[in-house]
Amino acid sequence: MTTLALPAYAQLSEADEAALTDLYRRGTPANTLRAWERDLAYIAAWKMASFGRPLDWPEEEKVALRFILDHAQDLTEKPGAARDVAMELIAIGLRRELTCPAPATLDRRIASWQAFHRMRNLASPFSSPLVQQARQKARRANARPRVPKSPKPVTRDILEALLATCDASRRGIRDRAMLMLAFASGGRRRSELTALNVEDVGLDDFTPKGLIWITLLDTKTTRKDQAPRLPMKGRAARALVHWLEVTKITDGPLFRPISLSDRPLPRRLATDALRTILRHRLVLAGLPVNFATPHGLRAGFLTQAALDGAPLAAAMKLSLHRSAVQAQKYYADVEITENPATDLLGE
Repeated sequence: MTTLALPAYAQLSEADEAALTDLYRRGTPANTLRAWERDLAYIAAWKMASFGRPLDWPEEEKVALRFILDHAQDLTEKPGAARDVAMELIAIGLRRELTCPAPATLDRRIASWQAFHRMRNLASPFSSPLVQQARQKARRANARPRVPKSPKPVTRDILEALLATCDASRRGIRDRAMLMLAFASGGRRRSELTALNVEDVGLDDFTPKGLIWITLLDTKTTRKDQAPRLPMKGRAARALVHWLEVTKITDGPLFRPISLSDRPLPRRLATDALRTILRHRLVLAGLPVNFATPHGLRAGFLTQAALDGAPLAAAMKLSLHRSAVQAQKYYADVEITENPATDLLGE
């Protein structure tokens, strides 16, 4: 089958292609872009090591099939071409080990590869029936038990223990406000917290109603033109307002590093700052440093909502989960112990 050559007037100019790429970037969350770039570097290095040539657009079906097969087996005790390629990727820091990657990792890399095909308006080889079938079989063959992102959910009682360690210093006031906002606004992600600016906090309703509004411009599941506004009230709202009053911050990053002299610095907290803060507070509360990760605040919000009998749909409006199936897992873990069917034989 021959490809129809388009006339010059029907083809995108270099400037048009650059504008399209820029539009694609501006319409994609920063975390997703970083994942795409890492995955593309891995895929390009894998193909060069496997076939001795760079990526093609569109890619060949046999290359996609080989990619799946090479990543659907444990190569630790399996000498051959796939193992040699994996060793090369380990040597340059793009792969950690010879064991079979998790199905989720393989799915993410394939999704990134497909995204770059879409960006070029090209058909992806992963859409072919043979490749899709190989993908399904690889997923089943290497299925693993679900491992929670946090060892424990940070439910209300755990959060109270962490908040009790926050003193009246600016560091303590910041940590209290940050932990309470992360929990009370629906279980916010690390990147969402550190991306917040003072301008994203609406205080007009605080005096008359005790309510503030948090606008999230940078989330995993929404675009900037869909920025959700989430309410926060009660103790959490007062803690955040107290942080602003004490520091007199009026613009720029909402949460900032604190100097040794207990003064807020003008720069933004690092994306991973919540992990450091949480570990510090866990130790002060007498809990193991690995008791929970930042995702424990997100899991804790949904778990506590289930414990308190809040409808799943109501909790999802704050957590911003797109999948009810995903959010339901937290409810299922709680509800199964209260299910009447677990007590058919009585006491």
